Amino acid sequence: MLPEAATWHYAIALAVLALLGALGHVVRAVFNILPDRLTNRPVPDLILSSGYDWKDWLFSIEYDDEGYYRLDSLHNFRIAVGWTLFSGFWMLLFVPDASKVTAYFIDQSLAALVDLFWYRIETFEW
Repeated sequence: MLPEAATWHYAIALAVLALLGALGHVVRAVFNILPDRLTNRPVPDLILSSGYDWKDWLFSIEYDDEGYYRLDSLHNFRIAVGWTLFSGFWMLLFVPDASKVTAYFIDQSLAALVDLFWYRIETFEW
């Protein structure tokens, strides 16, 4: 039997989603081997570039002069985190039992952290 999700479950889930969005922003900027944009025109880039998507054009993602995704752009960071938060929150609200499964994993994770803490206290040696 899965527990019902409480408000604090949603808060923890959104915090984790925000961290995942920030991680996705950094991974896209740092580990990108080929540039996302090949030209300065959006329509040919949608056709030619595999890394440039319609979301990039719609949200006006910022790129540097060589066509790479900018790591130092606060606009890009907000979009990455916001998109992840919106998608995750939508999924928690509208996918059947997604919030219950999330609440179960949050409860199990917290219980494991508490058990680990008490295990470390019991086995601590001076």
